[in-house]
Amino acid sequence: MRLGLRTLAACCLAALAAASHAQADSYPDKPVTLVVPTAPAGGTDTIARLIADALGKTLKQPFIVDNRPGANGILGTDLAARATPDGYRLLFTYAAAMVVNPSLYRKLPYDPVRDFAPVAQIGRGGNLLLVRKDLPVGTLKEFVAYAKARPDKLSYCSWGNGSGGHLAMESLKKQAGLVMTHVPYKGSGPCVQDLLGGQVDAAFADMSSTVEIVRAGRLKALANSGPSRIPMLPDVPTMTEAGYPFTTYAWYGLLAPAKTPPAVVRRLNEAVNQALKDPVVVQRLRELNFTDLPQNTPEQFAATIQKDMRDWGALVKDIGLTPE
Repeated sequence: MRLGLRTLAACCLAALAAASHAQADSYPDKPVTLVVPTAPAGGTDTIARLIADALGKTLKQPFIVDNRPGANGILGTDLAARATPDGYRLLFTYAAAMVVNPSLYRKLPYDPVRDFAPVAQIGRGGNLLLVRKDLPVGTLKEFVAYAKARPDKLSYCSWGNGSGGHLAMESLKKQAGLVMTHVPYKGSGPCVQDLLGGQVDAAFADMSSTVEIVRAGRLKALANSGPSRIPMLPDVPTMTEAGYPFTTYAWYGLLAPAKTPPAVVRRLNEAVNQALKDPVVVQRLRELNFTDLPQNTPEQFAATIQKDMRDWGALVKDIGLTPE
């Protein structure tokens, strides 16, 4: 009897595995939605649309971007977490929304680890420290001196409370003893637009949507938060080189709701990594200043998320931000 039960269980597992592979072989057989928890025109949206187009070509179905900004990425992330785990509604997001929010909010409506199946990491790099073009500073040290002489007179924007841009500036403020007003937005695009318009004075912003603006002379870049200088702006030092040690990686990522069939997750991971080898996609990502394009497995991406949750959580604690 016991042997019969074991045989039956083995047969059931084999049937489930076969069904999963069959589902992956036919996936996708209809359009797929990528929920992007930021406003259009920012770095996350730009990269999401590039990857969506590449996935559509590889997997022969449309991948549609659905922007759901708000609450520092929480609204869109929660929507994706509650989606049916069949691979047809996915989350395309940025690092801070996944790894910082757990340290900032006491009651998130989702758990970034429990409620998602990591699919693939897209890119890795730092953010630029930008100031409006008419601010009379040309280096980070000049900016610190200018801000120190005007306590609480300057403002900076970010793409939300607890975002990478917010934490980077708060770290600089703590190191340099600055007093500045934080203006949070629903995305990096609106933040950069108001910086261009002079409504705010400074910001840490993603490189993908701002390098060409800097090269055109419409904003000034004082430093970048990555570990090394970038080829498109070789004269812009890292924060550490500029005298204020601070290094963080930002990344984008594709995730599925938890319990999405592993074979579907693998198929998506393979398609993303195939896109990251496509010369056309790579060239576009280089133009958007992605100098590091890791091609990870879902398990490696999961490990990155968990490590970054620990590292960013320590930064939140060091800065003294209180969970909301």
